Amino acid sequence: MNTKSLRALGFLVLILAAAAGLASYTSATRRAQTPSKPTQHLAGMKEIYLAGGCFWGTEHFFKQVRGITSTEVGYANGHTSAPTYEQVCSHTTGFAEAVHLQYAPDQLALSKLLELYFLTIDPTSLNRQGGDIGDQYRTGIYYTDSTDLPVIKAALSALQAKHSKPLAIELAPLQNFYSAEDYHQDYLDKNPSGYCHIRPELFRIAREANPYVRPSDSELRQRLTATQYAVTQHAATEHPFDNDYWDEKREGIYVDITTGEPLFVSADKFDSGCGWPSFSRPIDNKLLEERQDKTLGMLRIEVRSKTGKAHLGHVFDDGPKERGGLRYCINSAALRFIPRDSMVQQGYGKYLPLLQAKSEPKKK
Repeated sequence: MNTKSLRALGFLVLILAAAAGLASYTSATRRAQTPSKPTQHLAGMKEIYLAGGCFWGTEHFFKQVRGITSTEVGYANGHTSAPTYEQVCSHTTGFAEAVHLQYAPDQLALSKLLELYFLTIDPTSLNRQGGDIGDQYRTGIYYTDSTDLPVIKAALSALQAKHSKPLAIELAPLQNFYSAEDYHQDYLDKNPSGYCHIRPELFRIAREANPYVRPSDSELRQRLTATQYAVTQHAATEHPFDNDYWDEKREGIYVDITTGEPLFVSADKFDSGCGWPSFSRPIDNKLLEERQDKTLGMLRIEVRSKTGKAHLGHVFDDGPKERGGLRYCINSAALRFIPRDSMVQQGYGKYLPLLQAKSEPKKK
């Protein structure tokens, strides 16, 4: 091999070594990151770190709760840097298996979140949850916002009143948190039959624990515009071609303006030429109520949201045949549109797969 070939080979080796080193450094840096406030794209979210035994089950439990916008499992409040799972299990690092939860406070109150957390743990058991034993399985609430402390203390005080033994739940500000290895993230999503210390029936409770509710009339009067209130509460009709969403073409989800409950997705929206938003179907028929409407000398089918009891519009049978033949003619004032890019931030991230599924073209 001549000198020029040797030099080229050496240069190639150096490039490969540098790339490998960069990849290793990037991975180590990612795992060594310390906690920070929610990033800009999640502005308005709040966070809390909860230790509740094996983090696989705790994460999966909170994934079911409406208002939780993101979860991440990792190791909290130890005295070493960037520990591995094996090191944490050696009982020499002081870390607890914990879940970093980000949540939408306008959808899920911290007091409710803690109430659900208490269901998943034995609050008087020290360094043991279920069959898992060790200081890494201790229970703990670690906060990053000191204004949350009164709520947390009140919740713990109420819980203590229900137990004769002292609580073993550690309460402290978050000192550090290191993301766990990738295979631990979303573990029970990837391994549905995997180990979980939380009773199966609690996952149903989690899914049903934070339902959409109809606000009081006084709340609606304060929160809605005059047009929104007139449309949703008195079945008024806004002007065609002069409303917010009649020509909205972005991808996203449409929710009930009164409750925030998702009703329609952009993939089912079409231009009917009527001047109001038109959809071929709702996300789920169970979300709507239909009533006969004999006003204005016509017989029509009125559509209302089942939870919010809000007037939405009417449904007609003159929609596109290839879409099922229905046209849900809905007032913009009865809806709030969340674009795809904001769905996670506003607590609707779990509906993204539904949006993607509905966006797929039908096979011929």
